[in-house]
Amino acid sequence: MKTLNYPHWGALEVKEIPRPVPRDREVLIRVSHCGICGSELDTFRSRSPRRTPPLIMGHEFCGWVEHAGNAESNWKKGMPVIAHAVVHCGSCSPCKRGDTNLCSDRRVFGMHRPGAFAEYVSVPEHVLVSWPEALSPVTAVFAEPLANGVNAMRQNPTGRKSRVVIIGAGPIGLMCLYAAKRLYDASVIISDLVPERLAVARTLGADLTVNVHERDINSEVRDHWKGELGEHVIDAVGTSETKSASVDLIEAGGTAVWVGLHEDRIQFDTYPLTLHQKTICGTYSGSMSDLNTAVQILENHPFDTSWVSCSPLELGGNTFEAVLRDSSNVKAILRLS
Repeated sequence: MKTLNYPHWGALEVKEIPRPVPRDREVLIRVSHCGICGSELDTFRSRSPRRTPPLIMGHEFCGWVEHAGNAESNWKKGMPVIAHAVVHCGSCSPCKRGDTNLCSDRRVFGMHRPGAFAEYVSVPEHVLVSWPEALSPVTAVFAEPLANGVNAMRQNPTGRKSRVVIIGAGPIGLMCLYAAKRLYDASVIISDLVPERLAVARTLGADLTVNVHERDINSEVRDHWKGELGEHVIDAVGTSETKSASVDLIEAGGTAVWVGLHEDRIQFDTYPLTLHQKTICGTYSGSMSDLNTAVQILENHPFDTSWVSCSPLELGGNTFEAVLRDSSNVKAILRLS
């Protein structure tokens, strides 16, 4: 089978390797489409040890069952499926309470096990969900990133989510926006540096977009909401600057959710956090329940994907380079079948 192999730092190559053989309770999936995640782009650019070559990346994918490793499987040949990015154990404390994304022994496609930049990938049955017939493959690929948005919007001890600020209009920030609008009918302000990303945000329902090259986000938020700040603020970038800004943008008693992983260590003033009883929480991926919710949202409210670029696997290396070179390319997907 063909794969987009990541053989060593700074290289991507199309390589033929044998098809994987599914183990018991695994299913061989013929991949239809697989999205290129921002974390994979950052891995390739920065030579991140979180994904150390050699490996096959790719964790946002949909496809069809080719065959199961277990004759008793409920998944039969030809069934359309969407896979979760995170393989969970099902028996640890987080899994038992439903936080499968926080599994103590989680394994991520394209990180800890072979990913879906390949014609076939072996997937444990328990991380598969049905791919609704009405969803195009390009839309189905967004189920996994949208599950991230669903999870980010679930956080907040107060439950107040009528005013939402999102920092960063990359694919994850955009999916946080979509979750905020579809699940909570929130008023959403989203900021970015790239005009093309903000244009996409407007098509997905943003109430106000702010180019932080041109305008001050704090002033724009207060002007738009007549002096009020956000009840729920999501940092989908993850730099020291944006994490600090997320705390400044939440009202007293509000919540900042940190999704982005661009920088690890940061420094910021803590008094405003304590004196105004603000909450900061992190989120990682989404649970299996979040994935099912994301699929339902997409099935009931599919969005226009004209802003998404789609390329064959053979052009995967060129696609990576093109997206890294041009930030106006908001989302790229590889076509496998």
